[in-house]
Amino acid sequence: MDWYYYIIAAVLILSQLIFMWHPCRNYHYALTKYKKQRLLYRPKTALIVPCKGLDSAFQQNITSLFNQDYENYLLWFVVADKEDPAFTALCELKNRLSQSSKAKDVQILVAGPAQSCSQKNHNLLYGCQRVGSDVEVLAFADSDICVRSDWLSHIVYPLRKSKNGAATGYRWYVPKKNNLASLTLSAVNAKIAQLLGNTPFNQAWGGSMAIRVNVFRELGIDKIWLKTLSDDLSLSYAVKKARKKIVFVPACLVASYESITWGELFEFGRRQFLITRISTPGTWWFGLASSLYSILGSWGGIVFAIYASSQFSTLNFQLLIFIAVPILFFTAQFIRAVLRQKMAYKLLNYERQETPALSKVEGSDERRTMKSAMVADLLFFWLWSLLMLFFIISSAFGRTLTWRGIKYKLLGPTQTIVLNKNQ
Repeated sequence: MDWYYYIIAAVLILSQLIFMWHPCRNYHYALTKYKKQRLLYRPKTALIVPCKGLDSAFQQNITSLFNQDYENYLLWFVVADKEDPAFTALCELKNRLSQSSKAKDVQILVAGPAQSCSQKNHNLLYGCQRVGSDVEVLAFADSDICVRSDWLSHIVYPLRKSKNGAATGYRWYVPKKNNLASLTLSAVNAKIAQLLGNTPFNQAWGGSMAIRVNVFRELGIDKIWLKTLSDDLSLSYAVKKARKKIVFVPACLVASYESITWGELFEFGRRQFLITRISTPGTWWFGLASSLYSILGSWGGIVFAIYASSQFSTLNFQLLIFIAVPILFFTAQFIRAVLRQKMAYKLLNYERQETPALSKVEGSDERRTMKSAMVADLLFFWLWSLLMLFFIISSAFGRTLTWRGIKYKLLGPTQTIVLNKNQ
């Protein structure tokens, strides 16, 4: 065989060993940070929660935001109009939970319909514009997450350092049902969650993030959000452009209870990567390249190993090099699946210990579905890169998408058109 085949095989083996360092480092980072208490930095914080419709486990999710062990925060929910079913549900929860909450002020704001940005961004801006001069930090949470009682103290803690521009958590999908689409959603999302850690490549996630008010205004996030679909990617871009860090907070990995169909799964996957392609094309190209690398290294490696075996009459060192490539790629993928599932079990299990009421979600056995999602990830780890590549390729075409019943067209990173509403 030609000499350059051996160089390619050697490069693939070496690169895979190097790439394994990243998930191992992130795993160690998460497990050394998530149990620490954050008591020394408690600035006045406005927690703004945009809502549209009733998410899965809506009552449990909202209750967890009322139950923050944080003495100095405002809790503001924002809806587009009073006809939204979330508005009535929020009013009922406010009447029932306000007295026992440590939140100094609880409001349900009505923002009206968006015109030039996503409804979520419009709702967020409506809340941000009403923040007083005494508020130091803006925290944001989605209505489909369930957080532990010290979530807010953890998400604001990194902001005590001026070099840190924003702090972020991430979601971990806990299937409400053991149907294949929901298990697949959990596994594919887990691959993304594993990329976050002590790394300069972190991206903020809008469902669980925080930023200082002065940084928010200095970077002009309010002006950026006026024309964009994505809250988190646009914020991430502005923070990094200002040469500030986005800190991932392991304790703010949050449970998101979801049951999904195959159609909804493919719509979700395309939407996430389409927003990424338009908002941060560099990140999209990196995702495409890394998916192709993983697939070609694994499945292409098998083809090369079969071809190499036909060129040698006996097992020798040269042949072992080619056989080692697919074995190493598949082994590395399996190890990464083990690490991310162990991380989630520890972080979310700690969350359940802190909040025992979350062990049941609308009659669903959370532990059972979590175990099913873990088994699916470990058994079919080889499939998720293929599915991820499918989502990325599907997002390479078109600029329109539907998000929570509203149709948008993305003209560019800072230009969005609201086309219509699918009520």
